[in-house]
Amino acid sequence: MRRTASPLSLILLGLGTFLLVLAPLLVWYVTPRAAVNPIDIDTTAVYKGTGSVFDTEKIETVPDQRITVTQRVRGDVAASERSGNAVWDVITTVDTDKSLPAADPHDALDFTPHRWVMDRTTTRPVHCCGEKPYIEGEAYLKFPFDVQKRSYQWWDNTGGTTVTMRYDGTAKVQGYTGYRFTATVAPRKVGTRLVPGSIVDQPDRPQVLAEEWYSNHGFQLVVDQRTGRVIYAQTGPRRTLRAPGGDKDAAVLLDSEKIAFTTATQKEAVRQARQDTDQLRLVGTTLPIGTAVAGFALAVVGGVLVARGRKRPENPGTVEMPQPSLTM
Repeated sequence: MRRTASPLSLILLGLGTFLLVLAPLLVWYVTPRAAVNPIDIDTTAVYKGTGSVFDTEKIETVPDQRITVTQRVRGDVAASERSGNAVWDVITTVDTDKSLPAADPHDALDFTPHRWVMDRTTTRPVHCCGEKPYIEGEAYLKFPFDVQKRSYQWWDNTGGTTVTMRYDGTAKVQGYTGYRFTATVAPRKVGTRLVPGSIVDQPDRPQVLAEEWYSNHGFQLVVDQRTGRVIYAQTGPRRTLRAPGGDKDAAVLLDSEKIAFTTATQKEAVRQARQDTDQLRLVGTTLPIGTAVAGFALAVVGGVLVARGRKRPENPGTVEMPQPSLTM
């Protein structure tokens, strides 16, 4: 009798081997290609707070104003596909109740368009495709994937430089836990602006090229660890004017200790972070583990069945008849 492998045992062994090979591929090949920044992004984040704002009609700073900051991010798909990077166009507007609702964002108290180009995997800035301004640092609008408990260099577009965001524990946003990062910004000159001399305590001069200064009472960002998505953002901008060469603020353009994501923006950010994290966890952890376990089990069962085989009788061979001997 001899043993032969059944078709079922061979199928189980082959399928198990395939799944065992597939499991590491999901981790090492598929997951890195799934964790990429999108090129077709279209999101809007809204911040609200109160503070002092310079009223151009009254020519004075007005306190206790409600402030709304709207940040619209849209991906330039064509430019992204040509370059292989993520090309995002960003428009940030600052409004008071007086300028809302605005039919044209240019009617806002402040209107800032710019373009951010980044590596889709590392989130590092890439200097191409009409990038404006020249953005630096490790993160802007979002952190890299797999955020670590360390400091990051965050691009502060208002200040035109990077800010060191220090890890400050964890925090919950709408019931979802993220990493918290904080920073403050000391006063620094960011530009000049032609204004009437009276605004900067020089009434004898009809116009003065005043210095514009910026500082920040405090940044606070809460970030999803897996995706790097910002699920809560808080900022405290202070923008002032000084006389040329002056060492003190002569006029306040904008001053607020806290302007933060609205509840609706928080909920949408958490929903997207949870969805993206679940998808990455499925591809990077759940599927590889399930595939490896299933593959091992099938390979063992298939191997056992092949080893045991199925007994079959030997086929009778041709019996050679003895030839009669010749005698003389």
